[in-house]
Amino acid sequence: MKTRTSLLTAAVLVAGLAVGPSVLPAAASAPAAASAPAAPTAAPTAAPSPGPALEAAIAGLPRADATAALVRLGGKEGVWRGSSGVHDLETGRPADPAARFRAGSVTKVFTAAVALQLAREGRLDLDRSARSYLPELIPASYGRVTVRQLLNHTHGIPAPDFPGTTVEEAYANRFQVHDPEAMVRSATSKKPEFAPGERQHYLNIGYTVTGLLIERVTHDSYERQVARRVLGPMGLRDTYFPGTNPRITGPHNHGYQTMRLDDGTTGLRDVSVWGATDAWAAGDIISTTADLERFTVALFKGRVVRGPLLEEMFTLPEVTDFGTGEPAAYSVGLSMKVLGGREVWGKTGGRWGYNAAIASTRDGSRTLVYGVTSTDAKGRGMNRTAESIMVAAYGRP
Repeated sequence: MKTRTSLLTAAVLVAGLAVGPSVLPAAASAPAAASAPAAPTAAPTAAPSPGPALEAAIAGLPRADATAALVRLGGKEGVWRGSSGVHDLETGRPADPAARFRAGSVTKVFTAAVALQLAREGRLDLDRSARSYLPELIPASYGRVTVRQLLNHTHGIPAPDFPGTTVEEAYANRFQVHDPEAMVRSATSKKPEFAPGERQHYLNIGYTVTGLLIERVTHDSYERQVARRVLGPMGLRDTYFPGTNPRITGPHNHGYQTMRLDDGTTGLRDVSVWGATDAWAAGDIISTTADLERFTVALFKGRVVRGPLLEEMFTLPEVTDFGTGEPAAYSVGLSMKVLGGREVWGKTGGRWGYNAAIASTRDGSRTLVYGVTSTDAKGRGMNRTAESIMVAAYGRP
């Protein structure tokens, strides 16, 4: 299948109490703290500082769409760190800038990185069928799906069935434990959405299968492999996989979701405690902005995936999107959007109550990480605060 790395116009990175933003000067080296606001100053650079725009993007939280925002901008064009909003609506105390949060589909970048490491070692073949590794799980009807197609969402496998279709039904089932193999069986019992390699449809299921492939070829758990290959070597001490634990361990800001409440009204419900086994290798990781920034810098510098296989993450398949007919927007692990006239690569993620993203120019000159406790985290459009942060950092599409 032909591939491309040309410019893309599909929108992907940009799919109460008044608490002002807490920021650090661009030259600061200490982690952002919940202290009195300080005006951001840009490090010497030819590029204009996005600090004022970022400060404006997260000012005034909490508001209807988000209760807190944590932001880290880095790279040779300057450094900016800021936080805004509240730790929780009950106490109203300032948001913890070092807090852990659910990073959602940013998990896919970690999964893809481990798969590519295994490919470099000759333990996974990107052009080999997934069924050849998991013959007892992948039926013959999906026998042509390759490992690469799982990773770039061109496999054609539909989503598995989950109980309920509304946020209220999802909340009622928030503690249900989902088995990865059962999810794959549910998905592959259906007809393919399209022939492998002919379209692109962004879904979690390809990464669920990839997690199982990692376990098959390493004879180890997916979580231990990511920890051994990425979290440990990169020093990501505040990043972990929750497994079946629905709680976020350690310091974290509360997440809230707009939904119908018990009295029939619509309002905010605290959704900080919510199981993530339905996402697993596609979206269950918990991290911090500091850890994700460290990971992003290392990834783009070739320290996580080494050698030619890193280009798989910056190569878009030459197919169209299954739903819109637009050009493919996802590579292996990442997606790309042209913002401010230049390519920005990265990955967004959403779990109920939380939105997150990592992003960078290809040369690493400007990196961005954010964690937003958003009240519409899995809505159709991009959260307003998250979108404002992205545009402030890189410019408009």
